[in-house]
Amino acid sequence: MQHDVYDYTAHTVSKNTVLQKTYRLLGLSFIPAVAGAVFAAGMNFNFYAAFGSRWVSLIAFLVFFYGMTYLIEKNRYSNTGVTLLMVFTFGIGVLISPVLQYALNIADGAKIVGIAAAMTAAVFLTMSVLARRSRLNMNELARFLTVGAVILMVAVILMVAVIANLFLGIHALTLTISAGFVLFSSLMIMWQVRTVIDGGEDSHISAALTLFISLYNIFSSLLNILLSLNGDD
Repeated sequence: MQHDVYDYTAHTVSKNTVLQKTYRLLGLSFIPAVAGAVFAAGMNFNFYAAFGSRWVSLIAFLVFFYGMTYLIEKNRYSNTGVTLLMVFTFGIGVLISPVLQYALNIADGAKIVGIAAAMTAAVFLTMSVLARRSRLNMNELARFLTVGAVILMVAVILMVAVIANLFLGIHALTLTISAGFVLFSSLMIMWQVRTVIDGGEDSHISAALTLFISLYNIFSSLLNILLSLNGDD
């Protein structure tokens, strides 16, 4: 295919090459993410406040998130996929900017953000190493992650719903979901890296997308937990 980044169908690209290119593209994807966060901060733009309703904000977020991931996966073998990934990570930077601004404006906020980032990096390195050495059945892990994704999605919708207050305090529910995302996303990193190593993933674009989303989930969840432990909701 003329516009493909690599002709994977010819089986000329080694597994190690796919993994190396995945890590490179993952590192590159953080540049527009940082740019998005800085841009939103400079414009004093808050995505969630722009819609005036938590439900509308949730729907807008889901449309952007799943719409972009669908388009990236649809173009997972082309340069268009790389461009869309950069647009996606820029948008994620815009989305997380209000939380970062809030954190950096409180006492010890910069330290908390730094700790969350360091913990996220540590989780990524740990799970990447475990992926190389693990003897876990990846098919069973994939089924577990599928069920976990559904549970977490239902939990997020429940958290947004006002009725959640009847069953569990929003603060406690948020912390529980955040912890769930850390565990789920950590396992997702291990599964994705191992899948590339085993030859089950032949697109570094798709792999980088999965890893970026996992790292975003881990960082934002850890930041939320640390802010809560610090006494800031």
